[in-house]
Amino acid sequence: MDQRSGRAADTTVAGALAAIGAGAYVVDEKGCIIAVNARAEQLLARPAEDLVGRDAHDLLHRDARGQPIPTSRCSMRQAFHAGRTAQAQGEWFARGDGSLLPISWMITPYDTGGREAATLVVFHCDRQPQEAGPRPEPGTEALTELERLALLAETTTQLTSTLDVGEALRRLVALLVPRLADWVVIDLITERDEVWRTAVVHAEGGTLVRHEELQGPMPPVPEESPMPLSRALRGVASTLASPKTYQRPPDSGIAVEQRHLFEATGIRSAAIVPIRSTRDILGALTLGRADTAGDFTTADLPLIEDIARRAAVALDNARLYQRQRKVAETMQNHLLPQLPRVPGLEMIARYLPAPDASQVGGDWYDAFCLSDGATALAVGDVVGHDLEAAAGMAQVRNVLRAYAWSQQEPPSRIVERLDEAITHITNVPMATMLFARLEQGADNGHWELSWTNAGHPPPLLISRDGLTHYLTDGHGILLGTGTRTPRPDATVVLPPGSTLLLYTDGLIEAAGHSLDEGLSRLRQHAAALAHRSLASFTDQLLRRVRPANNDDDVALLALRTPVETRASWGPRLPCS
Repeated sequence: MDQRSGRAADTTVAGALAAIGAGAYVVDEKGCIIAVNARAEQLLARPAEDLVGRDAHDLLHRDARGQPIPTSRCSMRQAFHAGRTAQAQGEWFARGDGSLLPISWMITPYDTGGREAATLVVFHCDRQPQEAGPRPEPGTEALTELERLALLAETTTQLTSTLDVGEALRRLVALLVPRLADWVVIDLITERDEVWRTAVVHAEGGTLVRHEELQGPMPPVPEESPMPLSRALRGVASTLASPKTYQRPPDSGIAVEQRHLFEATGIRSAAIVPIRSTRDILGALTLGRADTAGDFTTADLPLIEDIARRAAVALDNARLYQRQRKVAETMQNHLLPQLPRVPGLEMIARYLPAPDASQVGGDWYDAFCLSDGATALAVGDVVGHDLEAAAGMAQVRNVLRAYAWSQQEPPSRIVERLDEAITHITNVPMATMLFARLEQGADNGHWELSWTNAGHPPPLLISRDGLTHYLTDGHGILLGTGTRTPRPDATVVLPPGSTLLLYTDGLIEAAGHSLDEGLSRLRQHAAALAHRSLASFTDQLLRRVRPANNDDDVALLALRTPVETRASWGPRLPCS
């Protein structure tokens, strides 16, 4: 895991543990503690520095006499190795002062946001032994204090590990039904201040059934209505409700929809709470019981409110992220150019954003007409995966266009000028790039490519018959190093019906695999797809070759020469 991912994971874990009211710590795949909250430090009488890095079982777990427990007899260790959720009561932890702490514990797999597996342990001090008695009816009142804390911890873990609104809602529903209710209803306020009934889900046996006929747009929120859902959507208060609540004459369209909801679902008892973030009211959460024994009481509301607050934080973050992604994608789409029309040539380009970060980066392609009628081709990668990298990419592209249009020089000289300019008039630290000039011979109609390569992966040339050749000549140092050395040019004649592929390293690089493996994979699939149309060739190549765990953006530019040369059927025409 790189440093950036590690810092993000550490922040996520620290925030999640701080929100847990009981003692809590996270262990890595070896069972060593990697994070601990303040409550655990207090209960164990040990500072964090005495806990982090230590094997949790060896350090803490004891029997009633204070003796270490063999791992073969430790139920927590068994659950840890099996990667499953488990809990137990009546066990003991060793404190830093030598005393024993009677505990109940819960253990569950935990997503830190990194690549390594982790496990969360939540423990609670058993100061008074529990007496045996009849098991209470199902419902929130039946949850022990440890189970409540475990539910809140699981809610935080599940919801903070995704930045997709739909996925966060699916996880929230799965956490609540059938554990707390057999119906869950989620109403969200959209960015246009409209209410949308986003989820109506029923637990039927072991299956969650979504009732889409009850979902959809809702009437506006009344400003003064005392009805429970209206109050929750205004962020006023949490309320209990039943079918009788909505039997009175409706005071708004929302009240009519609520009466229909109770009639259609058979809910006899409901708890309705606001979904409130630190910035705004995002909606309302309704838990309903139709088949589950026991009605909701006011004692249940604090737990449901706490869950809704955690859901609000996750939803707010997801919305902000998706809004940023939309802005970034719009910016990227405006930055990437339209391809020119070159008589006799097919040309197509693709850009795929990185799956993480701000969804844009420094990868780019370009193709444009030169003042003498030739066609310029470029593909490059500016260091970084954010809006700053995208802005740097735009600077490099614009400077390149200006030099290429105004200076009738070989590609190597154009890139030398660009390299010198990058240091002085842009904010780009380093970049790789391949710049080429494509023109048709006046005498024989063959297409000739001349290029220079500034530290970029080599272009791939594929013949009509599936023969492949990497154009490794013309290679020089990347841009932005400050080294002023002459750059080489290379030239090749493109065979009729051949395909030329320019791409960025996101297409071929994968963690744990060498660059040669990526190049070999690209060559193999490109040869197999040589007979496809250029659009199909490009799209299939992206699907087959781009690594599944790729965290980089990808730019790709492909062109195909005609099967017959223009000299046999007409004069040369410039690009436009």
